[in-house]
Amino acid sequence: MRDRHSTAASRRAARVLAMLLGLIGALLAPGPASAAQTAPGTSVGGHAAAAALPTKLRGVNRSGTEFMCVQNRGVFDGPADDASIQAIKNWRANVVRVPLNEDCWLGINGVNPAYSGANYRNAISDYVSRLRQAGLYVILELHWSSGVHIGIGSNCWAYASQCQKPMPDSDHTPDFWKSVANTFKSDQAVVFDLFNEPFPNLVMFDPKVSWKCWRDGGSACIGFLYPVAGMQTLVNAVRSTGATNYIMVGGINYANDLSGWLTYAPSDPEGKLVASWHSYNFNSCNTQSCWDSQIAPVAARYPLMVGEIGEDDCAHSYVDTLMNWLDSRDLGYLGWTWNTWDCKSGPSLITDYDGTPTAYGQGLKNRLSSG
Repeated sequence: MRDRHSTAASRRAARVLAMLLGLIGALLAPGPASAAQTAPGTSVGGHAAAAALPTKLRGVNRSGTEFMCVQNRGVFDGPADDASIQAIKNWRANVVRVPLNEDCWLGINGVNPAYSGANYRNAISDYVSRLRQAGLYVILELHWSSGVHIGIGSNCWAYASQCQKPMPDSDHTPDFWKSVANTFKSDQAVVFDLFNEPFPNLVMFDPKVSWKCWRDGGSACIGFLYPVAGMQTLVNAVRSTGATNYIMVGGINYANDLSGWLTYAPSDPEGKLVASWHSYNFNSCNTQSCWDSQIAPVAARYPLMVGEIGEDDCAHSYVDTLMNWLDSRDLGYLGWTWNTWDCKSGPSLITDYDGTPTAYGQGLKNRLSSG
């Protein structure tokens, strides 16, 4: 989800731009491959398709750990104790996605040491440990990272990880993933989501250029004020540690566009890439015709996880339709977000940390409870 602290005007501008780019991408992107099934482990576009995850993952995002630390307010937004974890389990979720902050994890760029470096890493490690003890899978994802960004959709001009940036940075993100991978590589139930919502198409209206930037970073990226790390570099960083965990890789246009994912997917020597997709009612790919033409072909060849689903109208009609489509294909998904914010600004699943659902959250709760 894009930074909830942004103004309504900037959110609307970002959404309009995203929809325009989505339409342009649909016209100019490389044609989708055939939707015929490919057996796990066989070659797809020069890459080995990953084996399926051992279970269907459905659950929630737990926001706060991406912004509280850098705002000098702690590590978690709300409780992170055993009771709060049990409340998530009571919805029959089996996975929690935890957003991370690059500066806080690495202890750089002036973040208060009380909430960064070893203290932040220990807090996250302890939370992950307790989630795992409760029998939950965990997805760790990089949400806020470094790099000066002053383009459309920007909510801060700071180099530090004080807001959401369009792409990971070469200065620190590879080191971040090496450290995270080393910390959690012994537990295969921890999944690594490389970058929350890539948006390399801020100034590039040719989707082929955007996808090349997405994969390769560096000189392939035009218009950035900081050196960009592509998804291949981050996959390499994780694998350099010996970690064999599954790796989620989101598409472009805020992870909503997967039109070039099969063509430009990074190589993984472990063959354990997972396509990551985000779907909200305000995204450009928000209809079944788009899901059938753009998302289904990727899901036919790789494991696909919908890292974020949601809608900003405090209802659940959109996610109900989406979950019907996903369930019919046995695909996993996670609602944004298990926080007690206003449902329009979040959107938020709960009104309290005992797990009382919002009207929007009731849709996901109903679905998880149905098995």
